[in-house]
Parts: sequence; C-alpha cells; structure tokens
Amino acid sequence: MNSTLEQVGGAVQLLTKSSDTLFLLLGAIMVFFMHAGFAFLEVGTVRKKNQVNALVKILADFGVSTLAYFFIGYWVAYGHTFFGSATELANNNGYELVKFFFLLTFAAAIPAIVSGGIAERARFYPILIATFFTVGVIYPCFEGMIWNGNWGVQTWFMAHFDAQFHDFAGSVVVHGVGGWIALVAIHFLGMRKGRVRAGKHTNFAPSNIPFLALGAWILCVGWFGFNVMSAQSMTGISGLVAMNTLMAMAGGILAALFVGKNDPGFIHNGPLAGLVSVCAGSDLMHPIGALITGAIAGGLFVWLFTRLQKTRIDDVLGVWPLHGVCGAWGGIAAGIFGQSALGGLGGVSFIVQCLGTLLGITVALLGSWAVYGTLNRVTGLRLTQEQEYNGADLTIHRISSTNED
Repeated sequence: MNSTLEQVGGAVQLLTKSSDTLFLLLGAIMVFFMHAGFAFLEVGTVRKKNQVNALVKILADFGVSTLAYFFIGYWVAYGHTFFGSATELANNNGYELVKFFFLLTFAAAIPAIVSGGIAERARFYPILIATFFTVGVIYPCFEGMIWNGNWGVQTWFMAHFDAQFHDFAGSVVVHGVGGWIALVAIHFLGMRKGRVRAGKHTNFAPSNIPFLALGAWILCVGWFGFNVMSAQSMTGISGLVAMNTLMAMAGGILAALFVGKNDPGFIHNGPLAGLVSVCAGSDLMHPIGALITGAIAGGLFVWLFTRLQKTRIDDVLGVWPLHGVCGAWGGIAAGIFGQSALGGLGGVSFIVQCLGTLLGITVALLGSWAVYGTLNRVTGLRLTQEQEYNGADLTIHRISSTNED
C-alpha cells in the first residue's frame, strides 16, 4: 500500500515538474518572439536606408546577450552557473535551464529597447560591446537586488517599511532600466543629421506604418507571456494578471488615441506604454486600477514624446518616455493601485515603490554612463557624417532593404 502511494506521489511530483517546465518554456518562447516585435517596430519607424540595420542589430544583440547572460549575468543575479555535467543540468526536467531561457529573454529586452532610441547613427560593433556589459553586468545587478534579494536591499526595505519593492514582471527591473540606459546612450550619440533645419527641429516620418503596426501587435500578444508567465509555475497562474494586462493595454490605446489626435504612430505605441506600466503591479491591482494606470501611461508617452521633438534628445522610437518614464510610473503605480484601499490586494508600500524605482534609475544611469562613456572615448559610438547620410544598411551591411536603384 505504501509502495503504491509512493509511486503515485512520485508520478504526481514528476507531472508537476514537467508541467512547470513546459509552462515556463512556452513563456520563454512568447517573450523571445517579442523581439521580432521590437525589430519590426524599429523597421517601420526608421528611414528605409536603415531598415536592414534595425533587423540585424536586434538579432545580433540577442546573440551577444545570450553569451553575456549565460557566462556572467545569470551568475551575478542568481549565483548559478552552468558548468556542471549535462546530468546535473538536466535535473528536475531541466527546469533551471528553461528558467534561464525565460529570464534571458527579459535581459535581452534591454539592448532591444536601447536599439530603438539610438537608431540610424550608431556604429555596429561598439554597440554590441555595450550590449555585452549592460546584459552581463548592469541589468543583472539590479535584477539580483529585486528578484533574488541580493545585497540586502529588499531586507532593508522590509526592516524599515514592512514591505519589499514589488515588481512582478519588470516595469522597473526591465523596462525602466532599459529606458534610462537608452537615454544615456542617446546623449552620447547626439542628434541625427538633418533634425535641425534653419534653426527649427524637424521630424522624420515613419518609413512603413504596416511594419510599425505589425511590431506593436507582436509585442502586445507576447506581453501576455511576459506578464502571466512571470509566475514561473502552473500553480502561480493568475487570471487577475491576464485581466490587468488587458485593461492596461486598452487604457493605453484609448489615451494615445485621444491625446495623440489619431496619429497611427502614437496609437500603436499607446498599448505598449500601458503594458510597460502594468508589469510591476499586474498581480496586485484591481482591473480598474490597471485601466487607469495604462491610460495615464499612454497619455504620458504621447505628451512627453511630442515635447522631446523640440529638444536635443533625439530618441528615434521614443524609448525613454515609453520604457524609462512609463516603467518608472509603473513601479510607483503599483504602490498606489496595489493598495487594498483602492481595490488592490495590498502588501505594498508607496514609499518603497518610489525608493525602489529611484534605485533602478540610479543603477541604470551610473552603469550606462560608465559603459557608453568609456566606449565613446575609446572606440567612438557614432557613424561618420557621410556614413550616416548613406545609411547604416549600405555602410555596415552593404545591402539595402529593397532592390530599388
């Protein structure tokens, strides 16, 4: 009898482990596919002479990110390496390997975010070097603090405020950090040639609205894997996370539609702003709170991106307002709409959410200033004026996106 019960218990345990591994693998695949969304969003926004570079850059960044995170980043964040035998690595159905894949797709989002901000004038290989250090060192430092309790940061928050910094799916850890790193890179690269004409700032129109829209749709679909599957196990699946993701997306769409006055670029970035902002508190908020959070993010993105066009901050895709600012808003919003008094599940501190968000911004700014500042001094980050005029496609890859003469 006991033997039978042990067999049944072992079978149930094996099924649970297998289910969790499959669940996380599907999530990893969904988030990995989001990188195609990043690519097409950039392809549709940049001028035709830079479309090939946008596609190649996103894919090359992912390859470099994989090595950086495998050999350094995952160890920095979680203290785990993959230098044991294959037998050891395959333990527990290889769950730890799939977890690495899932978290890698998050880490690789950092250079994908940066790519959209520095498009059309960045050299290729220096940016890949920057990718290695941002994914291998800068991002994992903050990731480890928040998601693994490294360096006592969360312990300090708990001791002083009775709550840890809450970021369920990465409003600050991923998007905020990526957006603020991008701002530093944009600063060092400067403005694209032709942005200022006769003393006035001008805009370059998107080259392909259908591609831009395709990128936004891919990101929107993949985001449900980004958020829901951040539970990392079947038992952690939450319909509340899915509903809040949906409501924040809708809020971002409608706010961008209204504030952006029917502009298709704003409308397709609006849902992304809402999705960025809800990641942190998607497991805590009431759906109405998520709707408000997403709507504020959508309006904030349009307002801020519009004003950036009149400054020297040449952020091609608006990644700083979209990911940096809306990500920071998401971290703070979790401390507002996550409160039980506003229909949330509670257990969060507004002060801690503000402090944790500021910490993420600080790590991103200091780390990226060191990386991009050093590379700018040692190798240079920017194409020459002639190379920029000819376009990154012909300059770097010696081919254009079309066969037109």
